[in-house]
Amino acid sequence: MSYDEFKRQERENYSDSNRDQNNGQSKQVNDSLSQNDSLEWAKEAYARLKQKQEIEKAIQNPVELVSSLDNNSNIKDSSIDNSYEIEKKLSSSENIELNSITSLIDSENNKEEKNTASIEDSNEVILGDFDDQFTWSAEVLAAQGRAADQISIEEIDWLGRLRKGLEKTRKGFVSGLLDKLGDDPLTPEVVDDLEMLLLRADAGVKATDEVLNALRRRLNEEVLGSEDGLRFLKDQLCQVINAPIKESGIDPLIPEQGRLNIWLLVGVNGVGKTTTLGKLANLAVRSGYSALIAAADTFRAAAVEQVQIWGDRSGVSVIANSSANADPAAVVFDAIGAAKAKDVDLLLVDTAGRLQTKHNLMEELEKVRRIIDKLAPEASVESLLVLDASQGQNGLRQAMAFGKAAGLTGVVITKLDGSSRGGVALAVSSEVNLPIRFIGAGEGVRDLRPFNSFEFVEALLANR
Repeated sequence: MSYDEFKRQERENYSDSNRDQNNGQSKQVNDSLSQNDSLEWAKEAYARLKQKQEIEKAIQNPVELVSSLDNNSNIKDSSIDNSYEIEKKLSSSENIELNSITSLIDSENNKEEKNTASIEDSNEVILGDFDDQFTWSAEVLAAQGRAADQISIEEIDWLGRLRKGLEKTRKGFVSGLLDKLGDDPLTPEVVDDLEMLLLRADAGVKATDEVLNALRRRLNEEVLGSEDGLRFLKDQLCQVINAPIKESGIDPLIPEQGRLNIWLLVGVNGVGKTTTLGKLANLAVRSGYSALIAAADTFRAAAVEQVQIWGDRSGVSVIANSSANADPAAVVFDAIGAAKAKDVDLLLVDTAGRLQTKHNLMEELEKVRRIIDKLAPEASVESLLVLDASQGQNGLRQAMAFGKAAGLTGVVITKLDGSSRGGVALAVSSEVNLPIRFIGAGEGVRDLRPFNSFEFVEALLANR
């Protein structure tokens, strides 16, 4: 079984009906958490994840698994040598759903499943200690209406990475914010001070004005304490970020089943475009999608070699032309043919880094788009701008100069961990009106995930 990190569900168990059922439970979960100690909820979630991890580990060695169950459950028959009997012992002695065990065993018995065996062992997520990081992550998931048995180790792991990645922005923004808020009700003077904090985080003038004007209107209606003020601020930040996402009608961005998906990655040199493409390929493979890479950045030295390393790392084939200054459109032409022949779910296209002054590169990008429109008119095409958070507003303006040629449909924000300008996400949403699709908060292969505005804002304003 693979975990679909785009949909945040076990791939085999995901369906619209399951999603609707889970959404229907959200209010019940939130109501119960408002009455009960959230720490107990986190303990239950941790215990379930710990149990699942131990079972997955034990299934890799059925002899040890059965031996352990014999010792713990007084099962006398130790001559177990098939999956059915293992299922039977587990379901009777460990009080775990049979379907879950079946899926775990099936996945172990089918290790040759396409594109999964080649992922490096270091990619495996391990459940850590029951500490502040886990309880904070669990609280964020619970606040979204998730039940204790509906969360995954992957989600806990990512939220921890995200909070850590936003540490520099948080230190510069949140520490000052909390000092301003204190325990007293909000005042107009405090709101004025918040303006400077948002601008320093590179949130942009438009987003800052929108958020603070809403806060000022609220203060004219009622007195807000620090806790209510912070909650209102979080809500306004989410609204700004969510506006272009809702307008796009797609949330989250997921490869569509039954058709070819082509995602072009564009951006200026140095923003981490090729690395981002490699991480997206890895993310797709881990989530159970077939992928192919087109190495169409043929102008930058070693770009093709870098893509090929990522392809080898993730078990994804790379279509490339190693000739100097090869035609990028020709590479894409070959890649589309290969993707169709292999019935690939997702074709990722690496394009040359460019500036608005490089007219020849701009023309190459337009040529690539024409090739895609001609050869794959039925494909779902996304043009994703890769933006380095550390460049903030300057990087955004520079990269947007060629947005028209690329037909941008979304943004990937990288290097949030190395910047104190995480507020650039607000500028992207408010000033450019582009939906944020993925964010990168570290250098590891798992440090790039689909964007979730609620989780981003909670990590940005985490006070512990």
